[in-house]
Amino acid sequence: MDKRQLGRSSLQVAPFAFGGNVFGWTVDETTAFQLLDAFSAAGYNLIDTADSYSRWAPGNKGGESETIIGNWMKQRRNRDKILVATKVGSDMGQGKRDISKKYILRAAEDSLRRLQTDYIDLYQTHWDVESVPVEETLDAYAQLVKEGKARWIGASNISAIRLNNSLEASDRNGYPRYQALQPQYNLYDREKFEKDFEQICLEENIGVITYYSLASGFLTGKYRSEADLRKTARGSGVKRYLDERGFRILAALDKVTKQYDTTPATIAIAWLQSMPSVTAPIASATSVAQLESLMKAAEIKLGDEAMSVLNEASKW
Repeated sequence: MDKRQLGRSSLQVAPFAFGGNVFGWTVDETTAFQLLDAFSAAGYNLIDTADSYSRWAPGNKGGESETIIGNWMKQRRNRDKILVATKVGSDMGQGKRDISKKYILRAAEDSLRRLQTDYIDLYQTHWDVESVPVEETLDAYAQLVKEGKARWIGASNISAIRLNNSLEASDRNGYPRYQALQPQYNLYDREKFEKDFEQICLEENIGVITYYSLASGFLTGKYRSEADLRKTARGSGVKRYLDERGFRILAALDKVTKQYDTTPATIAIAWLQSMPSVTAPIASATSVAQLESLMKAAEIKLGDEAMSVLNEASKW
């Protein structure tokens, strides 16, 4: 499988990343091991998680996803074959988001312990906090990189201004540079990324790993009415997509899906993989069958006609 360089980093990433947000929520450890086994056996290597996954599930306190991934890597003895991307900055019970230097250094130790590893391949700012100077956050990452606890850094949920300010601060002060951006980006949610971030990422050679790549499951095609929202635990997050534009996108997906004899989810991921700014879409799965349909996207090269159909239906 052809791998893609993530930004200017040394990380070579397969073109699809597993989203670990479901671990400890809708996926238990046994099923998670089955999914990760299938994922790695197919040649994929990037697993995305966060310290706060899956704190929102009843009885959880955060760290459940990292713990499951750490247990899997320890049992499989495959740490050297896996790229772990995790995040810092979410509310972990302290009542606020935090990307101060003191907090990041402490949170990194907690993530390393849960992941049962000495280093994080890609450590990402989960939520920017604009009251914290970008220099303070980057100084924390500089210490972690110097100590060998983080190899490269990235950002998610950050404004274009703060991203640019961070890049300038890194160049000016010799801090590590954000090598990856993790934005919300999919066939429906296009405008913000394409308008505010895409050009920055292309010009600055920042790798893009997209979250909500399937629009909370809407682009799988299984949600076509409000009655369908009760099908899964994630259904409530889909309601906003049930509009004229959303149905137009589903119709386009249905057309292209038929042409390629595959699933809407496969085509939605293949569309992202075809975008010049995207390194690897992130998506989660709760069954091996679901995962296999997502991994098949890398085998599909969407032609000009298919891209035109999808782009026209999803234009903003």
